[in-house]
Amino acid sequence: MATSVAVEGLDRAVRVIRRRGAKRVTLSISRATGEVTITLPPRFSMARAGAFLEDHRGWLADRLAARPRGIPFEDGMTLPYRGRTLRVVRRDGRGVRLDGERIEVGGPADALPGALEGWLRDRARQRLRARSEAHAEALGVTFARLAIRDTRSRWGSCSTSGTLSYSWRVVLAPDAVLDYLAAHEVSHLREMNHSPRFWAHVAALCPDHARWQGWLRENGPELHRYGRGGDVAEPGAKA
Repeated sequence: MATSVAVEGLDRAVRVIRRRGAKRVTLSISRATGEVTITLPPRFSMARAGAFLEDHRGWLADRLAARPRGIPFEDGMTLPYRGRTLRVVRRDGRGVRLDGERIEVGGPADALPGALEGWLRDRARQRLRARSEAHAEALGVTFARLAIRDTRSRWGSCSTSGTLSYSWRVVLAPDAVLDYLAAHEVSHLREMNHSPRFWAHVAALCPDHARWQGWLRENGPELHRYGRGGDVAEPGAKA
């Protein structure tokens, strides 16, 4: 069970995890959210954990200060979208539309962030549904529903009830990355694990999957810098 502990001088609590197989204390900072996690062996006391955090307070503060800042959704910004870099432009009128190398967002300036995120979520849903349906047909499986989220720990997931869940932010990546992610999650409808049989299904649907899995691992945190408030948002870790 995870809990959290405050550290004097830090602007956030530290998440505490006890791991059965842990042999030593480890301290990590999420590349995208800045969440600080300390992982403890089962019998490591909280008093010792507090002392460990105090000893490393300066290191934590330096690392947190060096994190990349978030990129707010605003008029004039550039935004990655399906492998392209587009300019976001506010315009009079209503709605959001793609016009060449521009994403034009209608309405007042203060409504732009929400309108843009809503548009991106819709585009992500459309593309992920299309690719998930195509991959499901190829594997001879079906899924119950598709959900679009902004998850912290995963780019996608597949539940035992047949629900496919995806982060809308994958629409900011090249199309081949989105296609790999859909292939990955649909393959879980055949194998709810990461066994060789599972990866054989992924390879059949997306032969170049290792390349795009690597792209997501390397570049995914950058996609989580974009958001309505400008805070670094939720990261992708594993799919």
